[in-house]
Amino acid sequence: MSSISKYSKINSLKSVKKCLFPAAGYGTRFLPATKAMPKEMLPVLTKPLIQYGVEEAVSAGIDTMAIVTGRGKRAIEDHFDVSYELEHQIKGTSKESYLTEIRNLIDNCTFSYTRQVEMKGLGHAILTGKTLIGDEPFAVILADDLCDNNDDDPVLKQMVEVYEKYRCCVVAIEEVPKEETNKYGVIDGKIVDGNESVLRVSNMVEKPDPKDAPTNLAIIGRYILTPDIFDVIENTKPGKGGEIQITDALLELARQGKVIAYKFQGRRFDCGSIEGFVEATNYFHDKAK
Repeated sequence: MSSISKYSKINSLKSVKKCLFPAAGYGTRFLPATKAMPKEMLPVLTKPLIQYGVEEAVSAGIDTMAIVTGRGKRAIEDHFDVSYELEHQIKGTSKESYLTEIRNLIDNCTFSYTRQVEMKGLGHAILTGKTLIGDEPFAVILADDLCDNNDDDPVLKQMVEVYEKYRCCVVAIEEVPKEETNKYGVIDGKIVDGNESVLRVSNMVEKPDPKDAPTNLAIIGRYILTPDIFDVIENTKPGKGGEIQITDALLELARQGKVIAYKFQGRRFDCGSIEGFVEATNYFHDKAK
């Protein structure tokens, strides 16, 4: 049995129960704040970015979190662990409720970790997580893309529903200004089943110049991937900046008709930028009032 047919058989039997968080980047745009603190731990109001991502995964029926970390990222592991001393100090006080949400995640999810020794791009980070994922479909959340849709179905839950229907890779997309296509992976494709929110991808380009971009439909930090992606990444040559791009790997599957792009319902904040981080903070502050 070929590797592709093997994975297709496994994929047809399993739902998405694992989510991979690539979290090994340096967060240089937030220096010096990220000199000793992971960018994924930057708080929007009282919760770090990565906790928002884990909560989104849980809302999609996922209970196993696989986190790819690097040097200086120990705070992520500590955050998703029990702090007995802290809990003892605030037990029976009004502050005890502050830990309810994070304790629920700790009690109801499994967290596993591996390290990306070299920063070789998102494709390489995902490949590094292979030992945590195994041979099954999985979600990917980039924590610095913070998504919200005003208490309706979270973005990843929407994507799981799309995956359940088409049983292939799914990427979240949104329209961006044409002049900003050089910041994203950009797709082209055809509408599926008369649904303008769902496209069968025919082409994907990593950070194209605006004049070369096939569309203004940009991939954001939400993916559902089938396990055959690992073999494809292993055979993907480094692209721009000498990095292994997930866009280049997905293009190989798109040529086989195995990638769906989904225009999600909701709002996304680029918390990898200072402007987006401030915008998200103000948005969630206003929402909490």
